Amino acid sequence: MEFHPKNLPISKIYDLKNENDAVQAVDDMVELGFKNKKEGFKVLMPKETKIAKRIGYTVTTGVTKGLRQKNETRDVKYWTYHHDDEHFAIVLIDNSALTELGF
Repeated sequence: MEFHPKNLPISKIYDLKNENDAVQAVDDMVELGFKNKKEGFKVLMPKETKIAKRIGYTVTTGVTKGLRQKNETRDVKYWTYHHDDEHFAIVLIDNSALTELGF
């Protein structure tokens, strides 16, 4: 089976429009946590490159920073891809869960 991040189990999907939405999504993901979960999180972003880059940077760095502040493992894998004609997507999942799922 060929791997694609869209095939990973997702516990919650965030449809973000701007950086403020991204900050709220990061807070929620850090609060819910990544450890001991067999699902990841999906972030949908508009396909406007400038906005998508800002949201992507905010999400990836924000999750790492938030987990470090909570003294939790920061071994989170993520992929960015073209989700559909209107969205880019980022899928984030704990690396140990990825291994358990066989990917």
